[in-house]
Amino acid sequence: MLNYKKLRTMERYRNTGGDSGVSAYEIGADYIKVKFSGTSRTYTYSYRKAGSSHVETMKGLARSSSGLNSYINRYVKNLYD
Repeated sequence: MLNYKKLRTMERYRNTGGDSGVSAYEIGADYIKVKFSGTSRTYTYSYRKAGSSHVETMKGLARSSSGLNSYINRYVKNLYD
């Protein structure tokens, strides 16, 4: 039997700038999952590894659909779980 509370779908990243490598994201209490264009892999950035400040900034950028890919490349590129 499936537990539907645990199933989440990723939000499509609207990419308002038109040049982002991010295609989708999922926001949780202490993490953000990011899917990049051209790959099936999902990267999870959590408070534990990337830090709460970075994760909260990334959540805001994801919601506004602007600047998330640039922020990841600049500050947290390899800090995924």
